[in-house]
Amino acid sequence: MMSQWIKKLPLKPIYLAILLLELYYVVFSRQLPAFLLFLVSFLFLLWQYPLKKVAKVFFILLFAALFFGIKVYQSEKSYRTEPERLENVILLPDTIKINGDLLSFTATANGRSYQAFYTLKSEKEKNSFEKLYQTQQLQVSASIEEATPQRNFSGFDYRAYLKTQGINRVLRIEKILKQKSTSAGTPRGILREWRRLAIIQCTHFPAPMRHYMTGLLFGYLDKSFDEMTDLYTDLGIIHLFALSGMHVSFFVGLFRKMCLRLGVSREHVLFVQVPFSFVYGGLAGFSVSVTRSLIQQVLSQCGLKKMDNLAVTVMISFVLMPSFLLTTGGVLSFGFAFVLALLDFSHLPQKRAKWVSLIAIPLGMLPIMLFYFASYQPLSILLTVGLSFLFESLLLPLLTLAFFLSPLIHLSAFNGLFQLLDKFLATLSHLAGKPFVFGTPSIFVLVALLLLLGFLYDYHRRKWLCGSLVLAVLGFLFITKHPVANEVTMIDIGQGDSIFIRDSSGKTLLIDVGGKVSFSQKEAWQEGSTDSNADRTLIPYLKSRGVSKIDQLLLTHTDTDHMGDMEVVAKHFAIGEVLVSQGSLTNNSFVNRLKAMNVHVRSVLAGEELPIMNSSLQVLYPLSQGDGKNNDSLVLYGNLLGTRFLFTGDLEKEGEEVLLEHYPQLAVDVLKVGHHGSKGSSSMSFLETIKPKLTLISAGQNNRYHHPHQETLERLEKVNSQFLRTDQHGAIRFIGWQTWHLETVR
Repeated sequence: MMSQWIKKLPLKPIYLAILLLELYYVVFSRQLPAFLLFLVSFLFLLWQYPLKKVAKVFFILLFAALFFGIKVYQSEKSYRTEPERLENVILLPDTIKINGDLLSFTATANGRSYQAFYTLKSEKEKNSFEKLYQTQQLQVSASIEEATPQRNFSGFDYRAYLKTQGINRVLRIEKILKQKSTSAGTPRGILREWRRLAIIQCTHFPAPMRHYMTGLLFGYLDKSFDEMTDLYTDLGIIHLFALSGMHVSFFVGLFRKMCLRLGVSREHVLFVQVPFSFVYGGLAGFSVSVTRSLIQQVLSQCGLKKMDNLAVTVMISFVLMPSFLLTTGGVLSFGFAFVLALLDFSHLPQKRAKWVSLIAIPLGMLPIMLFYFASYQPLSILLTVGLSFLFESLLLPLLTLAFFLSPLIHLSAFNGLFQLLDKFLATLSHLAGKPFVFGTPSIFVLVALLLLLGFLYDYHRRKWLCGSLVLAVLGFLFITKHPVANEVTMIDIGQGDSIFIRDSSGKTLLIDVGGKVSFSQKEAWQEGSTDSNADRTLIPYLKSRGVSKIDQLLLTHTDTDHMGDMEVVAKHFAIGEVLVSQGSLTNNSFVNRLKAMNVHVRSVLAGEELPIMNSSLQVLYPLSQGDGKNNDSLVLYGNLLGTRFLFTGDLEKEGEEVLLEHYPQLAVDVLKVGHHGSKGSSSMSFLETIKPKLTLISAGQNNRYHHPHQETLERLEKVNSQFLRTDQHGAIRFIGWQTWHLETVR
């Protein structure tokens, strides 16, 4: 029946699915490359096929465009009509995550979903939520706010991510006034409670065994697994924890074998496989990759193989989960499935074909992997092969057995096996070194790379053409790794400073790295794992620009919001030398941290020059040894591509006065304002003397210091200086070859 339906389609299912995918991105992304690609494909369709077939395809595409358009309209309408406050919400139990004293979960109210955050008030309350598995109705005192949008170029967009999950707002709960259990209501709700109960059962096992159990069986990883998540990411094998084909094949295959052993005929197994797939999908959180694999498994039993199977899966997914290709996980899941369906190893022995496919798939996915992660670990190919075999043949069966026997006996003795695996991978990561950073390809380069790899697949037997295509692929990768443009970028790292400068030859200078300032001591139960600011902002941006080495890291002074994340940065990038003021070296704690980094450190004073962009940045200040604090900040000045830049660290009024005494004719086009725009910096006399045309302000959104101060902004207006702020505009970048082009994230 399914094959008969396929024959009635005007095109091969995979061709129709590709057209629908291109149309999908036209409607949802509204980007020019998507429109151009769709237009070229449709014109090719007109050229290759009879008008009658094209007309049928046109009506299918028209219906799809209407469907996609309605989804976009509904999403945007829902986003615009969110209430300002909520008093009663439903807590979905399998979304509970606890990190120290921070509780997060998905809440629903009036048919809408919210990402909720709540600071736990006591250890008793924390223990209560840790054991909670029933759906809860909460009466709360809470505010609703928009999620943080994209902050940096090629950076993570939390607001857009939540929208793909059907969530438009963040719920900040100040107080839980009343709490009671309520009915799950739907089969999906019941599965949520079962999944939460299973996750709680897994917590009785010791780490790291419990992390492997929750991750591989139920697709759940909490913040306590962050350290190993970083390790698996560096090794390029974090996808092994994304529940997908391997896991689904194991569990569905096990279920089918049990049914056949119980005497169920092969014809009837399919009928019980569908409800089993729904139950397993719910226990795995209905992630895109799991849903895709389950659909493919059912279609496979209906006789659909390879590309026909994938194409129909894509069409079904448009209906079941319209946002499935707006997430990283969705793109990677379907991308891997496409490459696997595309590759034909039928001429090879079955075992050899499996190993070759495990090697070929990561290579075929390289452009998409780079688009999302900017780096690639060549060792990941071998590790994927080895660990896939280990996971499928040993770990999944062992963890499944341990989980089902846990009510009777805890097989915790096997934890040593997982500890040994973690130690082995940590040692391997140390020996392998850092992943190779390629950079993030632009949309145009990504499309070009995908097309080139497609032609390479089609014409790999033609040696001269194959060689030309390989050279073209390498050329695009080289351009991504080494952008032939100069740039000065103020990175949005929140409350702090970090400015990246690179010239067209590839020389790099990083001024400050930011850092998180801690204001209060917490009790043991309140402590949780946290990411550094650099991990979320600075490091992804540098990797997206293909940076693997920082030639010079200049730390203006010893405040944490300027140098706090220097060890984190050193972990990810090779550093040529660290430049500091002489006064900074009087801070023993700072000096000890520099020594632990094991990098070359050099102190600089006024008069020294740092060559870059066929010009140089001159150190104007400090003039003598200071104390490493705000008014001892290193100040840089230089004419870069005809624009005079002044970078002032946290220099305050007293330091500005000393600076002007020695440079009374200082003229500036672009000023990096001192001390994040505090009223103690950027004095009127200083601004009137240097007369900046544009001022850059680095400050965190809704920061506790209320930076930039209104008084400072009024001074800038009085001297007719335009200003850009990271808290409002995100990252700010000057980029160009001979002249600058100014751009902001938002």
